[in-house]
Amino acid sequence: MAYPKKLLSPGEEVVAEFKPHWTAIIGPLGISLLALVIIVFLAFFTSGALATWGPLVVGVLWVIFTIRGVINWWTTEHVITNERVIHRSGFISKSGKEIPLEMINTVSFHQTAFERMVSSGDVMIESAGEQGQTIYRDIPRAEDMKNLIYRAREDRMFSLERGGTGVSKAEQLQILSRLHDEGKLSDDEYNREKQALLGGAGG
Repeated sequence: MAYPKKLLSPGEEVVAEFKPHWTAIIGPLGISLLALVIIVFLAFFTSGALATWGPLVVGVLWVIFTIRGVINWWTTEHVITNERVIHRSGFISKSGKEIPLEMINTVSFHQTAFERMVSSGDVMIESAGEQGQTIYRDIPRAEDMKNLIYRAREDRMFSLERGGTGVSKAEQLQILSRLHDEGKLSDDEYNREKQALLGGAGG
């Protein structure tokens, strides 16, 4: 299901949106297969109370141990826009986390040998302020998503450098300082942009 446009800010556009990789539900799928085998065995190869109540008990246990994981996978969505990285999950009650692109310091990924085979992995985002490190697990094409976030971040930084709106003066100063530290702004450019941002006041 597409991310609701009403939740986007003016000028914000979705760059990518996706669910966790299908490997996130390997556990529930394995339990489901095992439960099916046990139910068939109890129903057709046993008798008496075991044949009557056994499949029901196994079915109840299957629901308890699998349905929650499947629902969490189905209702979880990752969204990358030209302004932020969004994570939402939940069916009845929802939870989520948003990281503004300009607050992201580094993005990395990790894959096991199996995850490389199935094009899955974890993406780690290190962000400024109180965000710290956020780990998103079971991400499809983890390396591609890491690169996509980096590109979106760079586009966002350059947009803000050229006078983007919707960001406080303190945040813009932080962005200018980061661009300067990364060598994207010279000393003269940094001082000039800082003076312009402060309205001619001393830096």
